[in-house]
Amino acid sequence: MPDFVTRRVAVTFLVAAAATAAATSALAQKKYDPGASDTEIKIGNIMPYSGPASSYGVIGKSEAAYFNKINAEGGINGRKITFISYDDAYSPPKAIEQARKLVESDEVLLIFQPLGTPSNSAIQKYMNAKKVPQLFVASGATKWGDPKNFPWTMGFQPNYQSEGRIYAKYILDHFPNGKIAVFWQNDDAGKDQVKGLRDGLGAKANMIIADKSYEVSDPTIDSQIVALHDSGADIFFSWAAPKGSAQAIRKVGELGRKAKFFLANTATSVAGVLKPAGLQYAKDIISTAYLKDPTDPAWKDDPAIREWAAFMDKYLPDGDKTSTFSIYGYATAQTLVQVLRQCGDELTRENVMKQAANLRDFEIGVVLPGTKKFTSSELLPSAVNSRGEEKVWNRLGYVALIWPNSIGVPLATLALT
Repeated sequence: MPDFVTRRVAVTFLVAAAATAAATSALAQKKYDPGASDTEIKIGNIMPYSGPASSYGVIGKSEAAYFNKINAEGGINGRKITFISYDDAYSPPKAIEQARKLVESDEVLLIFQPLGTPSNSAIQKYMNAKKVPQLFVASGATKWGDPKNFPWTMGFQPNYQSEGRIYAKYILDHFPNGKIAVFWQNDDAGKDQVKGLRDGLGAKANMIIADKSYEVSDPTIDSQIVALHDSGADIFFSWAAPKGSAQAIRKVGELGRKAKFFLANTATSVAGVLKPAGLQYAKDIISTAYLKDPTDPAWKDDPAIREWAAFMDKYLPDGDKTSTFSIYGYATAQTLVQVLRQCGDELTRENVMKQAANLRDFEIGVVLPGTKKFTSSELLPSAVNSRGEEKVWNRLGYVALIWPNSIGVPLATLALT
């Protein structure tokens, strides 16, 4: 055989071998758990689209719309998101049923943003036993930050105990002789919030002279509010779901509110809480915030809010642009997309948790200034005041430290009125 033929055959074999090795290497680099493939990433979600906390359902709809946007733009590393969201009506037994369906029948890669402390408490052991991520839980209970005992569970927002301690610091600084009445939700969320307040008050915890709890399913809370109003307190706290918060604001207003009113930051939506309560009763309520309020004229020309508004117009045209729940869903969905992008071709449940814990340079445009990085963020204050006929959350400027969140890195400093 001529030399040039031998050389050509040798080169052909070398090229074929290199191509085979490259293909084998590419295949070897891709790792998938159930719910992931070359073309798809299946994400599960549990949301109260019905029941006593149904106003939170806006969050799930916003997340679904954002994933539709991502898919329209080509997906994540070439893979489309299949978002499977089920209603649990804010019922723990139903949440368990839906979690099992998502994991065992739908075979999702993870369950993202399941909402509510009671529902998440019900599924936490199951999710960890199955080693399926219970990721970015939509609740601020401190229990989501326990990686030693529940490594497959991770929270998202500042925790309730931290929020309570910050309110306590503000009260001690500004109302050291105040008398406090507390209305709270009878579950781990409410207990966390009250504990944070008591711990923050420390030796002055006896400033709390009255407290009343309620069940989320209660049709009315009038008797509790009347009792707290009659206690002689000059500071009133409402730690309740949106429906209960709206009822509390309205009833306190009807009774002729004179006390300083503090409202949990999970119930500050203009559309979901303040309007149903009656905006005339919401004036001067004090709360915290870490997301930009789309009703605040200060953000009218903000690039991130304009981008969010354009997203709403195109992908959620029937959505309420006055709801901070829409902003929250948008922000959480952005965060998950970043996690999945960081996963690359290693779409395993273990790597999802690893990447979620390493969002150190990730920026979210719709959070308040200074809150862009998960490692060191700043949350600015808010309070409801009147601007003519318009009620918005205004930033006032009182700073205190929030402890590291469930991701395991310092989340934020929070400013409060």
